[in-house]
Amino acid sequence: MRENGRKPDELRPLSIKANILKNAHGSVLIGTGNTQVLCTAMLEKGVPPFLAETGNGWLTAEYSMMPASTPHRKRRDGAKQDGRGVEIQRLIGRSLRSICSFEGMGEYTVYIDCDVLNADGGTRTASISGAFIAAALCVDKAVKKGLLAKFPLTKHVAAVSAGIVEDTPLLDLCYTEDSGAQADMNMVAADDGNIGEIQICGEKRTVTEEEFMTLMALCKKGIHEIIARQKEILKKEGIII
Repeated sequence: MRENGRKPDELRPLSIKANILKNAHGSVLIGTGNTQVLCTAMLEKGVPPFLAETGNGWLTAEYSMMPASTPHRKRRDGAKQDGRGVEIQRLIGRSLRSICSFEGMGEYTVYIDCDVLNADGGTRTASISGAFIAAALCVDKAVKKGLLAKFPLTKHVAAVSAGIVEDTPLLDLCYTEDSGAQADMNMVAADDGNIGEIQICGEKRTVTEEEFMTLMALCKKGIHEIIARQKEILKKEGIII
């Protein structure tokens, strides 16, 4: 039995609270079960050197875990970030850029910050799902103020995990399930069903093609449900993508 009696294809309880920070141009507190991530988006003038004088914009992301996000205090990143954090922030940036059209947006950069307040598995996937909403809130305000020439987000994107635990494919793993999983997988996908990225790893054994297809189907189901919630939140803010 899974915690809270969840079915194999059932997401953890999902909570999304938008506009919770005064100074952020876009902010979201997303909770997936006991995992909580604060996602913010800020718009600043300027782009990386390779985009200078093109009239195009950019988006980049940073990710970190707060010291009390895990049972044992996690040290803050110093001058050198840990490899896992760097990998995750690159994933977040790639995922959001995959559904952006920066051409003619104006030379501004959207800075995404994802800070894990409580970690219980799926922090990277929750970060992507929450960061999308924060980015949408941010650029919507900028377009309305006339700072951006166009709205760069072309479709919704979200992410979720799945894995094989005791030979059973499961959706949206908590930490206990993930730490004991025979294999785990993260998927990023858009609301048109197209896939942005898949990360799959056989921790204790390899994965059959049939199991892979089952995991992919589970992730697509979960992402569909998360995107439906994203659309509900943004519709309340008058944003339809």
